[in-house]
Amino acid sequence: MYNGLFDLPWWGYVVVALALTHVTIAAVTIFLHRHQAHRALDLHPVPSHFFRFWLWLTTGMVTREWAAIHRKHHAKCETAEDPHSPQTRGLAKVLWQGAELYRAEAKNAETLARYGHGTPDDWLERNVYRHSVLGVSIMLVIDLIAFGPIGLTIWAVQMVWIPFWAAGVVNGLAHYWGYRNYDCSDASRNILPWGILIGGEELHNNHHSFATSAKLSARWYEFDIGWMYIRMLEMLGLAKVKKTIPKPRLVEAKAVPDLDTLQAVVTHRYDVMTNYMHSLRKLCAAELKRVKRDAVSGLDVRAVRRWVLSGEERHLGDAQKEQVRVAVGMSPALATVVAMREELAAIWARSSASREQLLAQLQDWVTRAEQSGIAQLQEFALRLRRYAV
Repeated sequence: MYNGLFDLPWWGYVVVALALTHVTIAAVTIFLHRHQAHRALDLHPVPSHFFRFWLWLTTGMVTREWAAIHRKHHAKCETAEDPHSPQTRGLAKVLWQGAELYRAEAKNAETLARYGHGTPDDWLERNVYRHSVLGVSIMLVIDLIAFGPIGLTIWAVQMVWIPFWAAGVVNGLAHYWGYRNYDCSDASRNILPWGILIGGEELHNNHHSFATSAKLSARWYEFDIGWMYIRMLEMLGLAKVKKTIPKPRLVEAKAVPDLDTLQAVVTHRYDVMTNYMHSLRKLCAAELKRVKRDAVSGLDVRAVRRWVLSGEERHLGDAQKEQVRVAVGMSPALATVVAMREELAAIWARSSASREQLLAQLQDWVTRAEQSGIAQLQEFALRLRRYAV
């Protein structure tokens, strides 16, 4: 019986399968995601073409289709037009049928035309790489020749790896469960602080907050193995990083916010809003505890507090929304927190306003926060005056 060119112990086949699938993960996160979809880095033709070739063999995915679908996901995130949001389609649907959702959207000519610009369109892409079945069939033959019958199992693992981990776990679980560093407008979460198994894509909230960053880790304890590979390519002259997550710079507080302060606040708006939430968390908890004790028995403190601080309604039922209305109506402090949060977010949302108008709004916001009588708001206003470019 033919046992392949490589006769390995059982654990050797496991190592081979993990190594092959890890190369595929690296190709997806570095080439398809960070390079093609978001232009966060430039790649030399050598690694760029290797990744295209490898993905053709191991996934059959077409670069233009993947990039277009992912860009649409960002543009329409958590809406009915999002190709794979668990918020609108359900977690089970995206987790277990993510590949089917991808294939369905790949047939949408409008999506490809609108979001597929700038992707490879050479002879190989038009005549070879578009034939998905051919690529994965060649991979099957290679696995069988190299490892014999066990090669079929290795090939099967390769075929399900991306559909489950990328299309299922990242697109599904990372928009449903985990922790958040940044209060961005969608439901993205960081699944784990160590991005190894899925190439760094575990840090999904970081990515959605700064989509054009080539580096997905943001905190000192987070690790992005995809970024490690990119830095290695950069040291070899095979890649050039264009953008990374901007780090806030705090200086001595200015007496009055100026245009530089405004620019820094807008640039670091996710950090600003996240710190706003953290600064007022204890105040909201205390106020909601009082409201629950005095008037609203059965108050869902956690859900209402999350809305007060972030305005996120997607997880609230009708009863919880009514609790929000009652709680805010009974607490002047909560009403102030909500109003100030909405006005702060409006500063960077008003794209039609001039810089001078936005600066006047920021200055007015800081003045009112300092005069609010709420110690936490006053402390946060002081922090705002410390942001610098």
